[in-house]
Amino acid sequence: MRDNEHTGLDLAIGTKTPGFTAIGIFLCFGAVMASLAATTLLWRGTVLDRVWVLNPMAYKQLAPLGNTVGVLFLVLAATLTTAGIGWFQRRLWGWRLAVVIIATQVLGDVVNCVRGDWLRGGTGVIIAGALSLFLLRPRIRATFT
Repeated sequence: MRDNEHTGLDLAIGTKTPGFTAIGIFLCFGAVMASLAATTLLWRGTVLDRVWVLNPMAYKQLAPLGNTVGVLFLVLAATLTTAGIGWFQRRLWGWRLAVVIIATQVLGDVVNCVRGDWLRGGTGVIIAGALSLFLLRPRIRATFT
């Protein structure tokens, strides 16, 4: 095949959009943040506890649940790490896992709206909804095997 003769699949697989890379970084960043939350909830009194200054309300709600929530954050971190790896390796399971993660986020944001937290819930629905639309684009889906 000559350089100028490419199939649609060749073009889809060969092209990485900035959005593609951003989603992978987003998954990895989420894994780091979930790991940090897990660490501070499971092992209290470390220097890392200072990060809760950024969201004291969340700490107030999560701290009483301690180890249980800490372990759940570890599971979330592992899930996000797995999705990030699959995403960058262009594996179909990585794409599917990313779609499930973002869909779960949309659902959680809808629940926040129903509970009356319109600002956070509505903002989350818009952002996670936009991410979902991006993930479900045929060109993005076509990059995964």
